[in-house]
Amino acid sequence: MRTLIIATGGTFDKEYDELRGTLAFGKTHVPEMLRLGRCRLNVQVRTLLMKDSLLMTGADRRRILETCRRAPEHRIVITHGTDTLVKTAAALGRALRGKTVVLTGAMRPYRFGSSDGLFNLGSALSFVQSLPCGVYVAMNGLIFSWDNVKKDRRLGVFTRGQKTQVS
Repeated sequence: MRTLIIATGGTFDKEYDELRGTLAFGKTHVPEMLRLGRCRLNVQVRTLLMKDSLLMTGADRRRILETCRRAPEHRIVITHGTDTLVKTAAALGRALRGKTVVLTGAMRPYRFGSSDGLFNLGSALSFVQSLPCGVYVAMNGLIFSWDNVKKDRRLGVFTRGQKTQVS
């Protein structure tokens, strides 16, 4: 059974643009990360967006939802920026049935080294194989249901707890 990995950008895939002195997007780093992690799973990587999650729109979230719905795979991992990951998880959790979807991200870009992205991706791939249908968030070895997770911006971690207003 194949697992779909949908790349949407976020810190996970940011690179430093030396000419402009800014963070920017190129190609997703997911295939390289899978290679370095010696991943033996049957996966397909699909780049859907390459966006900072703060710039994601309702239309972007609907596109992610429709991609999940139309995918023949029943196990899906989504790499996503951490700033609005909870919002996207809620949009999927409210509308998607019959699939196991795990969203994950990184607090530090993969290209910077010492990123949590490689560990988070591996954790998400493990969780997606063992969890029942539903939408989840995997960060730093922990798994959260879409409706019981929040980002603690003060500590820079994800914790259990009802989200605040999600539209």
